[in-house]
Amino acid sequence: MTTATTESTEVITLTFATLPALRAPLAGGVYGGLTTWPDGTTVAVVLLPDQGTDLNWQAAKDWAASVGGMLPTRPVAALLFANLREQLRRRWHWTSEAFEPDASYAWYCDFDDGYQYIDDVGFEACALAVRLIPIKG
Repeated sequence: MTTATTESTEVITLTFATLPALRAPLAGGVYGGLTTWPDGTTVAVVLLPDQGTDLNWQAAKDWAASVGGMLPTRPVAALLFANLREQLRRRWHWTSEAFEPDASYAWYCDFDDGYQYIDDVGFEACALAVRLIPIKG
């Protein structure tokens, strides 16, 4: 079975059969749904409870790591907006993705309307952290 270690070093093992209900507690946060990486790995998305404010992009990434998670990718941000909207501040939140081809910009998601935009990495926005747990079979 696939395992993941949470911030408290608790080992979490998940299969499709052992997934909790959407919005249920999981691994120190709230279960927000599933997504699949380009390599075919399916992961459970856990929204961690802390949220940062007024952070530039690098500070947001550092903050997310400090609480045991990471910034969501753009698809994960869309999943959170779809499944956990009531738990999100209706403000702009950084994603983990730089804008290609200009790395002086990064993507963020506006959790008021779900739209995703780019802005200068020095712009200050909110941040939330997610934990991604691989699913076995």
